Amino acid sequence: MSLPQLQFSDDQAEAYDRITEMLQSVGVDIDNGVLTPRIDGRASKVMAVIGKAGSGKTLLLAKLGDALAEAGAEVVSGDYENRRRKDKRTLAILAPTNKAASVLRSRGVPATTIHRILYTPVYDPEYERIAEWLAGQGEKPEIEGLTEAALDRAFAFYQSNKSIPGALAAAGLRGSDFILGWKRREDPLDIGFVDEASMLDAKQFEDLSEIFPTLVLFGDPAQLAPVNQSGGMVFDALAEPAKLILHRVHRQTQDNPILDLAHALADPALGFEDFEKMISEVAARDDRVVMAGRVEADLMARSPVLVWRNATRIRLIHAFRAAYGAPADELLPGEPLICDGIELPLKHRKKRLDLEARGLIKGAQVVYLGPGRKPGFSRLHVFGAEDPQVSAASIVKIELPDEEEPFIPYAATMGAAFLHGAAVTIHKAQGSQWPDVQVFAPDLWAAARMGRSEAGQPLWKRLAYVAITRAEKRLLWVVRNRLARPSGSLATDDLIAAPAPFTLTSESDQPQDG
Repeated sequence: MSLPQLQFSDDQAEAYDRITEMLQSVGVDIDNGVLTPRIDGRASKVMAVIGKAGSGKTLLLAKLGDALAEAGAEVVSGDYENRRRKDKRTLAILAPTNKAASVLRSRGVPATTIHRILYTPVYDPEYERIAEWLAGQGEKPEIEGLTEAALDRAFAFYQSNKSIPGALAAAGLRGSDFILGWKRREDPLDIGFVDEASMLDAKQFEDLSEIFPTLVLFGDPAQLAPVNQSGGMVFDALAEPAKLILHRVHRQTQDNPILDLAHALADPALGFEDFEKMISEVAARDDRVVMAGRVEADLMARSPVLVWRNATRIRLIHAFRAAYGAPADELLPGEPLICDGIELPLKHRKKRLDLEARGLIKGAQVVYLGPGRKPGFSRLHVFGAEDPQVSAASIVKIELPDEEEPFIPYAATMGAAFLHGAAVTIHKAQGSQWPDVQVFAPDLWAAARMGRSEAGQPLWKRLAYVAITRAEKRLLWVVRNRLARPSGSLATDDLIAAPAPFTLTSESDQPQDG
């Protein structure tokens, strides 16, 4: 097998070799393409690849994933569990959020969310025969009601996108046709790669360690730790030999002014005023960085303004809604939302799992497309989901300045809860990326004035680093508390206007109190 080290810097090549050795110790030889059956009960092995933005963590993850697949390991997507898998070696590539997983998928890495691995679908036996055939474990079945052409469409879809539900949808089936329910995973898997590991809390890390006897974390030590972790990240507690640190910035990122600014924050002598002056100088010579005198309302519809303080977030959201003439008692199609969790009692566990499996997990970014057929239901576009068009029972909360209780203009009795998404905190933006990102600098100036630190570094620098590295193409550093008028009305033309493949928390079967 040809090795990819020639594409690597020295520290990447060393990390690749160290992980290769760890895999060999558990019977997976990616150098020679030899796999031996997994031995249950082996002591777990954990390594972490740690590096700042641009150090090549994603490239390393992708190359290791390719090598494992080429050696014969089966990639687990969370869409479908093959019962004949027991003797196979498997790999799951995971991210904490749908948005983070979709960033990987856009780069050709077959990633899924941690949640999709913790909960697995239960298939109707008739349609499981199609899944087995698509996965190469059976003959092409004959299914009543499905034509040869429909099965061929499913097969063609699966060849380019290894999603069983997506393939079945291409055949004309809805999720409610072939998924009977969802179950919490009980059996362990094999090898797990986890991207954006700085977002993991201790409980998630514990769950992953139980499921994957071999686990590799990929994380950025300069990001913000989860709020309940006192500034620490799960890979900080690993023994030094288990931490593989990438120091060098990749060649193709060295001409990126946004990453240059992010890495400049590592200078302990750099103050906030000096950093803003640096941004101004970069903006004068490179249009990928902008010193903005006001927030652009047009961008907020798809790319939220990143702020530190919750009060700033609420004020910007109300300014956005006022600029577009949104009435206080309803949403306009095109308004952005953020999922704040699922509000369903335990007896509706299956409906909760249906919602979460379609991407409506806490932190998911959504655009409101319009009302459903019954009061309280919303048609939604879920960013990062494989099937983004969804209809769901919704509770939309519009928080008010200086008020403890939010205003709820539009709500089902229970279902998926949403906050407005025109502005989000920098903490919640971790794991996401957008082509254009607006950073509200007055909030970071306030953090600098307070003098707070996190894990030995000024908090404003950690906030600035995370906010800046969310930008893929253009960074707008907003220096004034002003909002530019929108250039037109809100729209949904940029989203795929296809009907939802199936309805979540069915409008004919809305859960009721009691």
